[in-house]
Amino acid sequence: MIGIDIGGTSVRACVVDRRGALLDTLRTATPPTAAALDHCLDRLVGELRDRWSVGGVGLAIAGFLSPDCRTVHFAPHLAWRETNVAEDMAARIGLPVFAEHDANSAAIAEQYFGAASRGRNTLVLALGTGIGAGMPMHGEIYRGSFGVAPEFGHLTVVPDGRPCDCGKRGCLERYCSGTGLVDTAVELMAQTEAPNSVLVAESDADPGSLTGRRVAAAAVEGDPIALAAFSNLARWLGQGLAMIADVFDPDLIVIAGGLGTASALYLDEAREHYAAMVTGAGHRRLAKIRPTQLGENAGVIGAAQVARLRLAATAG
Repeated sequence: MIGIDIGGTSVRACVVDRRGALLDTLRTATPPTAAALDHCLDRLVGELRDRWSVGGVGLAIAGFLSPDCRTVHFAPHLAWRETNVAEDMAARIGLPVFAEHDANSAAIAEQYFGAASRGRNTLVLALGTGIGAGMPMHGEIYRGSFGVAPEFGHLTVVPDGRPCDCGKRGCLERYCSGTGLVDTAVELMAQTEAPNSVLVAESDADPGSLTGRRVAAAAVEGDPIALAAFSNLARWLGQGLAMIADVFDPDLIVIAGGLGTASALYLDEAREHYAAMVTGAGHRRLAKIRPTQLGENAGVIGAAQVARLRLAATAG
């Protein structure tokens, strides 16, 4: 199967086998228009089909999908609006195509092949360009009544905080995503004297060069600004997880997405904040919080698994 992870920054297409292993990978920047994005997906699938025999395509989409996953209603970082993306693509390329929310795709991948395999009520929180969430509950993905749930990235953690693309302010996404991490680092550079910070020197030389990956790499090297930015992220993440636990009481939380691969920089501190801030702290069982086992591959692996499962369901 081909799995395609369609994010706000990049599109990644992979051939994935039944064990969740990646056999081939293509990546490109996310096009800015719907027509260009459609063409991009068709091209990536065409290139992979030239090299592999595949039975279908799964799309992991960062956006609001209908409960049956046929329609993309809205995608904050993508150009599609009220579009039957999978159906239209299937008609163009002549293969079965199935769509799923990107965080649900990551959750399905972690459930079948990774860190969520032993959870009963599990939260998979994907920290990437934004924040997505998927909740496998007793083997089924929780979607809510209209297919939108759970949008935990848009919980307000900072009243009147940073503006968010969703239209609100102070969303968890604006403090615990890759873009939020960069914003925090920029704010800290403006507020803090840090003559030994490599990030300060690099930002002064090229103000647009800072990325979440670079902040993570600098933190590994001991950069004081980068370490402070991750400490800030840990605090807000712990608060967000406490709010989620107060409502859903999961037994397992998996931190996935691009920043999930850097969890060693913040996860222990986030656990401490979560344990201190959850209602009934000290008098209740807490969820286990684990880093992703699949890293940035979870989205494409899950998308391919969605296609495999839905094809099997239609065949049966």
